Amino acid sequence: MFVKDAVVRRFMDICRQRGIKANELANLAGVTPSTVYSMMSEKRRDLSIITIKKLCDGLDMSLGEFFSTPEFDALEQEIR
Repeated sequence: MFVKDAVVRRFMDICRQRGIKANELANLAGVTPSTVYSMMSEKRRDLSIITIKKLCDGLDMSLGEFFSTPEFDALEQEIR
């Protein structure tokens, strides 16, 4: 799994746990819904750490909390 996929999966899991839809996440984070939907697109490979931080802020969690999961620890190298 690539880091982008892990980030998207983590946001989707958090939203599912909290009963939040993508539009609500965007509103909480102060970003446009298109930003959230674009992040989830399989065509998009890169994500901005600033966008991730804003989404985390909207969810009232730190970057450390967000990335502190076994999935991120087990990621393979992105360099190919």
